Amino acid sequence: MHSRSRKFLSYYRPYLKLLAADLACAVVVSAITLILPLCARHITKTILAQGAPNALDQIYTVGVFMLALIVVHALCSMFISYQGHMMGAWMESDMRTEVFDHYQNLSFGFYDEQKTGQLMNRMTNDTFWLGELCHHGPEDIVITSIKFFGTFLILLTINVPLTLIVFAFLPFMTAYAFYFNKKMNIALRKSKDRIGDINAQVEDTLAGIRVVKSFTNADLEKNKFAFENDRFVKARREGYRSEAYFHDGVVAFTHIFTIIVVVFGGASIVNANLDLADLVTYLLYIGLLVEPIRTALNFARLYQEGITGFDRIMEVLEVEPDIQDPDTAIELTGVQGNVAFEQVTFKYQENQDTVLENLSLDIKAGEFVALVGSSGVGKSTLCALIPRFYDITEGKILLDGQNIKDLSLHNLRQNIGIVQQDVYLFAGTVADNICYGKRNATEEEIIEAAKKANAHNFITALPNGYDTDIGQRGVKLSGGQKQRLSIARVFLKNPPVIIFDEATSALDNESEKAVQESLEKLTNNRTTLVIAHRLSTVRNAQRIIVLTDNGIEEQGTHDELISLGGNYARFHNMHLSI
Repeated sequence: MHSRSRKFLSYYRPYLKLLAADLACAVVVSAITLILPLCARHITKTILAQGAPNALDQIYTVGVFMLALIVVHALCSMFISYQGHMMGAWMESDMRTEVFDHYQNLSFGFYDEQKTGQLMNRMTNDTFWLGELCHHGPEDIVITSIKFFGTFLILLTINVPLTLIVFAFLPFMTAYAFYFNKKMNIALRKSKDRIGDINAQVEDTLAGIRVVKSFTNADLEKNKFAFENDRFVKARREGYRSEAYFHDGVVAFTHIFTIIVVVFGGASIVNANLDLADLVTYLLYIGLLVEPIRTALNFARLYQEGITGFDRIMEVLEVEPDIQDPDTAIELTGVQGNVAFEQVTFKYQENQDTVLENLSLDIKAGEFVALVGSSGVGKSTLCALIPRFYDITEGKILLDGQNIKDLSLHNLRQNIGIVQQDVYLFAGTVADNICYGKRNATEEEIIEAAKKANAHNFITALPNGYDTDIGQRGVKLSGGQKQRLSIARVFLKNPPVIIFDEATSALDNESEKAVQESLEKLTNNRTTLVIAHRLSTVRNAQRIIVLTDNGIEEQGTHDELISLGGNYARFHNMHLSI
């Protein structure tokens, strides 16, 4: 808890001068608010009651002084409203940047268990409320404290018994507010979780909108959304109920204060313990007393919103990446591309079944190796272990004889190019997506990479050529075009090791031929590991490895495995019969 408190306070560090100015203005605003009723009391009790001969001049003088105070009050309030809010916005931006940067460092295992909508909610909604708390919190505390205790002290100077009666009710109000404040906090947490679920559902539906429409399942998606929406409404109902009891109950207490002053103040006038001028002043200060109470109410709401958001953000920030650079990371240069698995065992989680067990495999630099096997035997998993998307449970994986756990992740992944089965292209232009493989690439390098990937011709035929916007996830391109762009960016990266999760089975013959040609260029003189879904793509592999639930069952060239008459031969015959 102490570490979280320090973390919360650390967000103020870059803005201490601005915070000091903001709080100074808050002090001035509060002080002026307390002084103004005293000026009114001076006019009614001192100037008018004593009938001073120059009463009019004195009233005008006090009036000018009050106007000057109002001007200062307005200027300070403007500073708080503008610069204070900007401080909150900057702090919110810092938090959002920190969360986003942390997201980039987290391992695949984290994302396997998370919903994108919930993660987005932490970056947007939660950081917003935390920013609001960081801005309003300190000034609300200062303003409330000064007004509350200042009012209490001033009222004591006017009439002690009446003040003690009024403030005797405060412990009851505090206990009432604390109880419903706690219930409101629980309800707010639930509603934040529910809005995250809604975001996740919307993101899932919109990302798959083409599938939804092709299967005419809009009603199903509406029902799924309605379910999440109803859960949100129920959570909000609990929150609003607690907030209503909390807010309106405390307001009722403030009205009781006014009644107490009117009744007991009137009695004090009858008993000659209080004059009318003091009663009017007293009522003015009771009106002021309501304001810090309402500010405290607002702070309590902000606190619950902000701290709930802060707790949710910290839950993410406190997640340590499963895979991190070693303390003394090695940077390999001139990588040849020798990849070796030594007695590798892997399972995704401790309580799950083993995916790979005691697997050993040696891939020479420049060798073209294909992985074949039925779905679920661990082909994609094996390839994901090389760039350390997941860490192995036992054994070692070596790159040029060096344990990959001893390398920096950046260095390791810079030497590995991956063409994934599910091609992901970012919103932006064709050129933006190709140069994702090398951010400082020249136009000539981008075009050369596109030519090698057999993509240049279709790119130049697009409306704006390389500057054509391809839409979210490249929706404006065909499957073959997207695949060739993904190959072009690997060409630009120019790594010594290539992993190709082959996806040509989803392409038409013409696109498949173009992709195959670009793949052959890409794999030339590079260590290549291909996950084969169509056996026609691996016929020319130097070595074919057949994976089963028992590990590596067979390996050899196409002809050797056909003559062996084992699993590969059976796969091959099944493929021919289709």
